[in-house]
Amino acid sequence: MWRIGRWLDPFHRRGRHLLWCGLALLPLLLAASQPLTDADLAMIKRAKDTYGERAGKRTASWRLLTLQAQAAGWSERQKLERVNSFFNQLHFIDDSKLWRRKDYWASPLEFLGAAGGDCEDFSIAKYFTLLELGIDDEKMRMVYVKALDYNQFHMVVAYYETPSSVPLILDNLIGELRPATARKDLLPIYSFNGRHLWLMKARGQGELAGQSSRLGLWNDLRNRMTSGRLARPVVNLDD
Repeated sequence: MWRIGRWLDPFHRRGRHLLWCGLALLPLLLAASQPLTDADLAMIKRAKDTYGERAGKRTASWRLLTLQAQAAGWSERQKLERVNSFFNQLHFIDDSKLWRRKDYWASPLEFLGAAGGDCEDFSIAKYFTLLELGIDDEKMRMVYVKALDYNQFHMVVAYYETPSSVPLILDNLIGELRPATARKDLLPIYSFNGRHLWLMKARGQGELAGQSSRLGLWNDLRNRMTSGRLARPVVNLDD
């Protein structure tokens, strides 16, 4: 598919300072009150061993974010905003540059390990983190859209408070959450979650078109997450 590539690079270069400052400080701020679990520590070690010291710190920040959300009893809106902001600190880079593949859907741990990814990787990491924080799968969809301002295909996460609600859009192009009705720059094409696939005829819910297992890249992602396999990028964004 077409990608939004170099047009977004200046935004993410400006965010580099926030990335290293914010993610490095979060463990220091939270560690005293939010002890990591053995599973979290094992995940951090895997990230560090596979991708390096900074990747371990990013993974620790991610795990501590989830612990803080649970301990503080964040509302669903708070979870959406903070998870969206957290992952939007990472760098945008095209799959062909980062993985030398035409299209690769990275797992959240691969995304954090690599320190960046494309629009699918931002959306996947947000989706799985929000699932972990208790937001029901039926309230969320990953949506393929046409980003009209760039004339490029793109992916976002849509959150439906109720089945009939106008969804909120989590996007790496625009940091703040906005309702879909305020995103005239996005034209929905199809959407999916862990169970279903929909064809989007308009800006509403869309027409059910089958199971999300019809998507080969989704199946590959889920298989890698189940097996624990981690790919290494060909570009080191930590240099």
